[in-house]
Amino acid sequence: MIRKTMTVLALAASLGAAVGFGALPALAQSAAAKATVDAGKAAGTVGEQADGFLGVVSGGDAGLRAAVAEINAGRAAVYKDTAAKTGVTAEAAGQATAKQLYARLAPGQYWKPLNGGWTKK
Repeated sequence: MIRKTMTVLALAASLGAAVGFGALPALAQSAAAKATVDAGKAAGTVGEQADGFLGVVSGGDAGLRAAVAEINAGRAAVYKDTAAKTGVTAEAAGQATAKQLYARLAPGQYWKPLNGGWTKK
């Protein structure tokens, strides 16, 4: 179990940038969706969650919600692939990646821990 956890954390370190910052745009996100979500993060309407997915903090129009859904669909695919390669669950892969995303979250942006509410970093 420890070996699997370490493998997932190592993959999460390499995938953290891919999922959140565009290294795999064909899998995870379009440039337009990334720009929309980045603007939402800066405005405080979108945040990162401890499950490895984006969430809408408050408000947000249909375009923002569609961009969040597009990126989350890409992340889900990456987590599923990671899980298949490492023998852990997709949920565990998402949570491991979320730790990397949290470390890169800018001060003032929103984070939602598991079973918690939105908080500013």
